[in-house]
Amino acid sequence: MTDIDCRLHAVTIEINGARKRLEVEARKLLVHLIRDDLGLTGTHVGCDTSQCGACTVEIDGHAVKSCTVLAVIADGASITTIEGVSQSGAALDPVQAVFHEHHALQCGFCTPGMVMSVRELLKTNPHPTEDEIRHGLAGNICRCTGYHNIVRAVEALASKGGE
Repeated sequence: MTDIDCRLHAVTIEINGARKRLEVEARKLLVHLIRDDLGLTGTHVGCDTSQCGACTVEIDGHAVKSCTVLAVIADGASITTIEGVSQSGAALDPVQAVFHEHHALQCGFCTPGMVMSVRELLKTNPHPTEDEIRHGLAGNICRCTGYHNIVRAVEALASKGGE
């Protein structure tokens, strides 16, 4: 049997614009650092196998499933969670607003990951087709909506010129 590294490692991240320094075990996943250590519970743990996308955050501007990243690997990174997409009291992010407008949610469990993934999709492809939207959301599972309103919301935002 091999030894498990239970030593604490210093990790410094910028999360939603705030610099944080934490001590974490080498085996801690970023999703658990975000939720358990920082109390940012909008990032959800849905499947523990990187299939559902509920844990999607932006790392250095790119959408990443935070259940696939060790917290020590994120050292020095800039992370945006759903809580950082629009600050308290500020207007909703365009993706959040169009999800609300088109009722592209039901229970809301997948919504944070969907929003983060759509933001990435529209950065790389501001005018996606329906097929491109569906492909861009393929790593996110919604068990409530059947994706129809989510796709329509993204189409509506894309027709306005993206973000």
